[in-house]
Amino acid sequence: MGFGNIKTKDGQKQLNDFLADRSYIEGYVPSQADVVVFEALSGAPPADLFHALRWFKHMSSYKKPEMQSWPGVKQPLGNYGPKGGAAAAAADSDDDDDDDDIDLFGSDDEADAAAEKLKEERLAAYAAKKSKKPALIAKSMIILDVKPWDDETDMKEVEKSVRSIATDGLVWGTSKLVPLAYGIKKLQISCVVEDDKVGTDFLEESITAFEDFVQSVDVAAFNKI
Repeated sequence: MGFGNIKTKDGQKQLNDFLADRSYIEGYVPSQADVVVFEALSGAPPADLFHALRWFKHMSSYKKPEMQSWPGVKQPLGNYGPKGGAAAAAADSDDDDDDDDIDLFGSDDEADAAAEKLKEERLAAYAAKKSKKPALIAKSMIILDVKPWDDETDMKEVEKSVRSIATDGLVWGTSKLVPLAYGIKKLQISCVVEDDKVGTDFLEESITAFEDFVQSVDVAAFNKI
């Protein structure tokens, strides 16, 4: 039977049921079968069809040139999806040896050699994609306002003290003096931190430890990068 008109609610429900225990339309890696079904949709399935919506969001994360490089050959939409009708009747009439002929990586009509080749292509594409993904390190840009006790505080010593704080995952950036009031200036200094290694609590505690120079520390800006 295959998929019908998946632009309709019934068609999208059929797709949702089909994807309830699958990550992709065929096999275990994305292929041209996924491209055909994705292009047949007019938009994201509704939220209650969460299997179809999950698959749609996953497909939407790829760019078209990347999709075009996936293995397989595009076929009509009706060739994909749940099997039924005459095909199901023919399958029911087969003997118990049918289980030995199931090919999870290709269509029932493919020869063993072609199915094996397609399996190897998909596994290779999946391995290549995984190997290209670098380990992501979450970082943040933080701007701190360091306030002295009074206008007689040596701000050069304040900055020198702040920059003396060193730890893995912390890089100090630019700084400047910003007027406050009555001749008092604050030190505004930026830094880049690795989120898993350095937090604002560590920075505030380390800076306020220079109690002869520092009255208080405020986080002026915090942005993920």
